Amino acid sequence: MIATLRDALFAEWTKLRSVVSNFWLLLASIAVTVAVSGLATSIEKCSASCTTDPAKLSLTGVQLGQAIVVTVAVLAVSGEYSSGMIRFTLTAVPRRSVMLVAKSAVIGVAVAMAGAVAVLGSVLAGQLFLPGNGFTVKNGAAPLSPGSGLMLRAAGGSVLYLVLIALLGVGVAVALRDSALAITVVLGLLYIFPVIGHVLLNHAWQNRIERFAPMNAGLAIQSTRDLSTLPIGPWPGLGILAGWTAGALIIGWVLLLWRDA
Repeated sequence: MIATLRDALFAEWTKLRSVVSNFWLLLASIAVTVAVSGLATSIEKCSASCTTDPAKLSLTGVQLGQAIVVTVAVLAVSGEYSSGMIRFTLTAVPRRSVMLVAKSAVIGVAVAMAGAVAVLGSVLAGQLFLPGNGFTVKNGAAPLSPGSGLMLRAAGGSVLYLVLIALLGVGVAVALRDSALAITVVLGLLYIFPVIGHVLLNHAWQNRIERFAPMNAGLAIQSTRDLSTLPIGPWPGLGILAGWTAGALIIGWVLLLWRDA
């Protein structure tokens, strides 16, 4: 199994990097994430008393960049079904569990590398713009410091968040096989729940959505201020997202074993 997994990892890496659009999409995810974060930190002002979390603000771009990450992950899976390549993949790696593990690992590593660059760029943008916009110790906002424990957790957690989002896309794509449908389902899970939360007038239901919706819960990892007032803590929130991702991968794995290619 070890040799087979090693071969499968090499094959999946070769397929991922041989498709030029994957490189450009990952590059676009970096650019969009940094650009949105830079825009958010450049226009947000802090006067006498800052209530905005500077770390979370500097990582705003993750909320949009994740859409491109989802697209990369889904296309890497469902593209093989639409092209018929999946038959050759399963012939070369007949153990479907090994194929899914290899594909998930390669996509996860690629997204982690792109995510690390995007998050670092976002944090640097925050360091550049926020002090001039009033985010200073005098106004109650500690300056961003990449070396601080809270900032490291927010930044590193954001990279983990993007990896989990990508793997969520893998699981849904394996289950549904269709690119457009899988992308729609994943983006719906991410973006529709927050809209519902804003529309609902019932505070109890708003709180439930904040605690258990994948994006709302997962992005709690970026929070560094007023943690006791959050609907869910940073690490438990990321754990909720991990649960969504595990559920999608398990469903995809079961269907992969049961269905014909």
